[in-house]
Amino acid sequence: MGVIEETEVEQVTLALLDAANDKDPGVQEQVRKSILTLGNHQPDKVLSMCQDYLVKHSKLVSGHRVVVLQTIELVVKSKIDDISSPKIKSIITLASDEMTRSKEIIPDWQQTASNILVAVGNKYINDFMEEILSKFQPGVLPHFYVVETLASLSDSNVYGMVPFLNAILGTMLPMLSMAKQDNMKLVFSSALSHFSESILEYLANLDKAPDPTVRRDTFSGEIYTAYDVLFSSWLQSRDPKLRLTVAEALGAMSHLIAQDKLEEQLPRLLPALLSLYKKNPENYIISKSLCQVLDAAVNMGSRVLETQIDGLLTALHQQVCSPVDYDKPPTVKNHNEVLRCFTIIANAFPDRLMVFVLQRLENSNERSRIGSLTVLRHLINSTSSIMETKKLLVLASIKQPLADHSNKVKQRVVQVISAMAHHGYLELEGGEVLVRFIIQHCSLPDSQHRGQRPADPEEVTNEALRSMCDNTLHLFATTVGRLTDVLWPMLLGFLTPAQYSNATAPLCKSLILLASKKRAAQEPGFIIDLSMPGSSLPSQYTLMIRLLVNACFPFRCRGHGAPSLSLLNAISPSIHPKVQALWETEVPHLLTCLEEFTPETLDKRKWEEGLFQFLSKTLATINDSQWCGQLAVEATRYLPTYGSCLEEKSFLYKCIGVTLQQCTNKELVRKQLQEILISARHNDATERAGVAMGVGLCARSHLDDTLAKLEEFGKSDAFKKASGIFGLLKDKNDVDVEKMKSTMILCYGHVALHAPEEQLLLRLDTHILRSINKHFNTKVLGIKVETKDLTMKLSLIQSVGLIAKAIRGCVCKQGYLFSRKQELVGIMMDFMKAEPAEAVRSPVRHLVMTTCANLVNLDPPLMENEQFDMLKTSINGMYVLPALEMAKKAKDDDGLDPLQREALYADTFWALHELLRSVLARDLSPDGLHAIFTHIESWLSSRQDHERERAMRTVAELLQFYLGSLNVKNLVTFHNLGALLGRLAPRCTDPSPAVRTAAVDCIYTLLHIQLRYEGFASDYRDDSVETLLTMREKLSDPDPSVLYKTCSDLTKIISKRLPHQQLNTLIFMLFEGLVDSQSNCSRASSVILNTLLRNRGAGLQDLVPEMLEALHVRLQVISEEQVKVAVAQSILILASQHLQTVINTLLSHPLPWDSWSCEMWIALGADSAVARQIMEMIMEKLNIMVPFEDKKQSMLRPGMTKVATSQPLAMTCALRELMLNGQAEEATVTLFPRLFSALLVRVGSSVAVQLPKDISSNGIGNERRASGKAVPANFDVCGVAVEALRILLARAHLDAVVKALDEDAAWDKMKGSQQHTAGVTRLSRAMAKHAGPRLPAILESLCPSFNNIYECQRITVTAFCSELLNHHVVTELMMIDMLMNSMMERISDPCSTVRMLAVRGLGNVAVGSPEKVNKYAKELLAAMSSGMEEKDDPGKLITLEAMSGLSKVLLYLDQQNMHLLVVYIFMKIKPFLENENDKLRCASIMLLGNLSRFGSGEAVFKDQIHNVLVSLLMHLNDPNAQVVKACKYTMRVCAPVVGSEQITAMFHNHLHEEKGLHYGEFINDLIKYIIQDFPGMLNFYHVTVVQFFKSNWSEIRASAAMFIGFLVGNLPEEYFSHMNMATVTKGLVMLLQDPEPLVRAKAAEAMGQFH
Repeated sequence: MGVIEETEVEQVTLALLDAANDKDPGVQEQVRKSILTLGNHQPDKVLSMCQDYLVKHSKLVSGHRVVVLQTIELVVKSKIDDISSPKIKSIITLASDEMTRSKEIIPDWQQTASNILVAVGNKYINDFMEEILSKFQPGVLPHFYVVETLASLSDSNVYGMVPFLNAILGTMLPMLSMAKQDNMKLVFSSALSHFSESILEYLANLDKAPDPTVRRDTFSGEIYTAYDVLFSSWLQSRDPKLRLTVAEALGAMSHLIAQDKLEEQLPRLLPALLSLYKKNPENYIISKSLCQVLDAAVNMGSRVLETQIDGLLTALHQQVCSPVDYDKPPTVKNHNEVLRCFTIIANAFPDRLMVFVLQRLENSNERSRIGSLTVLRHLINSTSSIMETKKLLVLASIKQPLADHSNKVKQRVVQVISAMAHHGYLELEGGEVLVRFIIQHCSLPDSQHRGQRPADPEEVTNEALRSMCDNTLHLFATTVGRLTDVLWPMLLGFLTPAQYSNATAPLCKSLILLASKKRAAQEPGFIIDLSMPGSSLPSQYTLMIRLLVNACFPFRCRGHGAPSLSLLNAISPSIHPKVQALWETEVPHLLTCLEEFTPETLDKRKWEEGLFQFLSKTLATINDSQWCGQLAVEATRYLPTYGSCLEEKSFLYKCIGVTLQQCTNKELVRKQLQEILISARHNDATERAGVAMGVGLCARSHLDDTLAKLEEFGKSDAFKKASGIFGLLKDKNDVDVEKMKSTMILCYGHVALHAPEEQLLLRLDTHILRSINKHFNTKVLGIKVETKDLTMKLSLIQSVGLIAKAIRGCVCKQGYLFSRKQELVGIMMDFMKAEPAEAVRSPVRHLVMTTCANLVNLDPPLMENEQFDMLKTSINGMYVLPALEMAKKAKDDDGLDPLQREALYADTFWALHELLRSVLARDLSPDGLHAIFTHIESWLSSRQDHERERAMRTVAELLQFYLGSLNVKNLVTFHNLGALLGRLAPRCTDPSPAVRTAAVDCIYTLLHIQLRYEGFASDYRDDSVETLLTMREKLSDPDPSVLYKTCSDLTKIISKRLPHQQLNTLIFMLFEGLVDSQSNCSRASSVILNTLLRNRGAGLQDLVPEMLEALHVRLQVISEEQVKVAVAQSILILASQHLQTVINTLLSHPLPWDSWSCEMWIALGADSAVARQIMEMIMEKLNIMVPFEDKKQSMLRPGMTKVATSQPLAMTCALRELMLNGQAEEATVTLFPRLFSALLVRVGSSVAVQLPKDISSNGIGNERRASGKAVPANFDVCGVAVEALRILLARAHLDAVVKALDEDAAWDKMKGSQQHTAGVTRLSRAMAKHAGPRLPAILESLCPSFNNIYECQRITVTAFCSELLNHHVVTELMMIDMLMNSMMERISDPCSTVRMLAVRGLGNVAVGSPEKVNKYAKELLAAMSSGMEEKDDPGKLITLEAMSGLSKVLLYLDQQNMHLLVVYIFMKIKPFLENENDKLRCASIMLLGNLSRFGSGEAVFKDQIHNVLVSLLMHLNDPNAQVVKACKYTMRVCAPVVGSEQITAMFHNHLHEEKGLHYGEFINDLIKYIIQDFPGMLNFYHVTVVQFFKSNWSEIRASAAMFIGFLVGNLPEEYFSHMNMATVTKGLVMLLQDPEPLVRAKAAEAMGQFH
């Protein structure tokens, strides 16, 4: 390392110290690092400087002073071993002085000084003590931070400090009485606390201590004296912080006070500490101190403590009752300390503590109860040996909180019970009460405000408490083995009471675990005698019933179905010995089925049927009529348990019916039926249905007994209330009679359904229908009155349907004429008509249509008008309903939830289809189909999706049924095929996927029906028709292209199979379809129509003009884009046959063309021959027409404006539209060179050209103006030409060109006057790269435009050709001579833009055709020289192009052509290196690099390179990225000229344009080589760098500072004589005051090298 003059080091350090309080944190940190760096190398020197600085600047602002002190602290901490002893002492003196200078407390300043002393004291304890004790003199109150420093050092240097503590305490004790200020008292208290902790740590580790003879009693006297002051005086302070600090000290000191003294003080100390709880919000320190005092007292066996126990327990109990916030660690710590206090007390006074805690369980305060339970749980877990004798007491006392209403308390109770279970409490007497408590809370319902955020954040929800109890019960059954005999079989008793329903799942799971344990151990208690008299357990019948009903609703009560079935299987020997084998097979099968379902997907009917089969098999296996009878009796007795759980109750009724089937005791059967009918709640529909089904199931084995019982019940007292006129005036509450009648009517229906077929018809009229009629109609004064009760109405409908269904089953075996059919159908329709149209509020529609479907099948048939009315009423009554989604949103009073409503909708529509199928089956013919389709047809084109879906689904169902039922005996005409296809075919592209799929299904079915009518067999398959099946799959994809193709294929199939005579009907329907309300369907109509027009277009000759106009109008009303395209194809079909008429019509349209006219032009492009004729005509016209006219802008403003001429503009629009059609590709490619040239020149002619004001002056345009339609904002002259050019390139498959121009946004640039040449340049570049072979023909067409009178065209063509020279393709295609000549001619063009482009083009030769550079050397150098000296160049654009061009040319120029010009050009370049213009700066640096190859070996050039090397190094960190890249390039290519192999290698390795560079490391390494290879130039380099301290760019100034810093840091001692360090130091000091933080930081970093 070099040696720097002391004055420079001092100057730098001083400057850094001045800057130490910089406003920027980053600079401040760097200053600190630099001072630390200097300090690490010369600690004594820097520390001295810091000391002197603080001494000289005694009035330094506090913040600045703190930074300097912090720096001293860092140096001391890092170099403590290297600092001389005298300096250590002076630092101690300084820090001591700084710490105590101000009597006021200034924490930042004094704390930093204290930190310095602690850092020194960790190593030099004696020197530290010597100084600090001088400020800690007897009789004089010391400075606050003197005491604070002693306290801190006692923590960090225990072994060093403890030996001094006796003396320190001796000095300190008298001072305590002198301390009057709270802050002094606080620091003394804190120090005593730290001292005590240090002494205790020292004593605990005597084996490591330097003086193992130290004893506790060494400090007892002094500590007690201090204790006396703190306790007697300071603890009563009003300052809460001081009180807490004193309390903390007292806790720590308690272990050091002599035992007799502590015993003496406890009666005072404990109450004093407890009183602090009331005065302070933060209690952790108090609890910690209290815990220490209690620990000390218990350890010494204090007797006095017992007298304090009551107060202690009360205060601690209050603390444990405080809420614990786990986001606030102090509250958690306090809670743990308080519990630790209870543990300490429990070891000394267990009886007193237990009495206290258990008494508090009865407290009315919720928090008090929670706290007591928390303590109880803690004691059970932490002091198990002490609690062993208290178990019975705890069990007796815990009963009180069991009845608590608070979930918070209950949560703690559960935790206590869990702890008790693990410690053997629950096996004792009274333990079962705790188990019941857990189960009660496993059955808690969900919280009322579920999902809402609770107002109380500590609230315990029912869900949380229930989950905890579930887990606890599971733990009892699994991990607490001793509880098995307690829980088994006791838990079975909780399964049947209704209040434990929600606990069924966890109960079953626990019982299954216990049963498996018992069975595995083969314990005799596994099989339970459930019928034992006096047993508290439910009977086997009740248990089986309960679990079976649970299984029927498997996802209720938290999914109790599967556990209930599993438990049945587990306890099967206890239910009946015979069922074990059956259930081991059946139950797993049921469970497997259940696993496949979710609550949404479960088929309830099938699942219920499966359980009935399970019950039947079980009863058959048991084969004991008495057992079955007892099961029925207990099941009937158990019915009230379900109360309002109506579905469960309904299922149980059915189970009773199934059970009674197996019962042979007829008296018992009648008795149970009577019980059911009397006890049923007839007001509820679900229960009525359950009763009726149960009675019906019973009738399967006991028909006559059942009918007799029903008739007997109908005559009972319950029905007599209905007789007389007063029956009409009954009270609202007295509705039971009609509901009972409803039940009876429904019972008769189910009896008919389940009755044995051979017995039904004999009893139908006499018993069943007569009884139903009697119950439904009431006679008052001899007049028959029909009820309006909905319940009876529904029951009647259902019963009639069930009876019809039952009759139908018998008819095939016994002929039967149902004379009441018409009457019943009429009644059903009246019910249907009475239903509201806006909603489905009841199942009336569903039941009516189901019933009618069953009735229709019976003889005699309905009359025609009766059937028409039935169909109209049913179909219209269903389709008019709102969509299900809308019904869900509607606020209705139907009381249905969304799932119920959805199910009702589905059932009702199924019933409609069933009815229509039944009607069609009676007349399976085209007329029969037409009779139904007439009612549906209008709904197929509804604007509402749901109405179309309903209608189409119905048609699909009907046609499928028609085909499946068709049996053709005679060849007849399917006369409505065309009409059906015309309606259905467009629906194949309906927006609704359901409609699309159904439409294809319908067409497929229709064509198969037609094949059948044509005489083909039912198994015949037509290949074309079968392809519809694959189309059906495609229609699921909404992609328009897929739909279009599918429609086309569909048309071919229809055309093939449709009879000729029905074609007119189809076409008529399709014309209507073009304006279908659904755009997708109008698209389908247009596709089918086009196919037909193509085949028959020649015959429409006379209608062409009208059709063309009609199609133009039709396009305006069609919103669907693809339909417009299809209509445009229709136009092309017409135009291909009548070209001249179509063209004349379209050319007459006004500009700008509307979208419909554009679509028509696009259509014309589909014919390649026509397109070519039109294109050639347009190009010919564009060449000879005037592109624009110069017109005065206005009378008031001078200057001319370019205004486009209309005819070329229209031609350009025509080209654009024609080329948009992919079919015009052939013509476009053939004429590509001419089209490209014409459009490029047209683009140039259109820049900044305005539209003519009379653009729409013809007749049609006047209509446009009259209608108020303005010319579109995006229609501009240049935009049309650019767009046409883009379309041309795309059509010519030059996608790469288009993509390149898109990415560069070149199209927009071409349209703007400012960026036009840039856009054309990008076009030329892309063409040269991707379309080279096409260029000769293009240039041939462009050549005449070089000398065009229009300047704008010359600019465009020159820009295009200028860029072409950038690519070698022009040489390969032998175009370079022609292009060079053209560029040289343009050098003298009157337009400066053309001249600039020409210079650019000449420079581009070096890139495109470098081998031609020397051939044109003379011309190129002359052009570049003149360009660099251009006078008429205000923006220096020509100069920039000349420099850039020359830079490129130099790379390939021979030495002989440049030999005499090198230095001349170098001198021309040099001024531009520091130019403000980024591009000029970049170009000059690049040119400098390219000149280097001509100066190799010449001393004069080497000198010039060294002259600019510093500038290049500085700009290597230039704010402009391109300048940085240029510097990298130039330095790399100039490296060999520099004259150092190491520097050359370094430049080559690190300076790559696209790679990052760590500038600091690079400069650091480079400087080492400069010092090594060019020591003689060090003076030049550092002087040059210092000049950059004044650069305009902050990045450059920062780089200069870095350079100097690394230079100084790496310079050997012998070279310092070459350096003007005074100038350098002065410059860096100046930079340290720079406005930019970056510069200041780098200057500070550089100063850190001055060591």
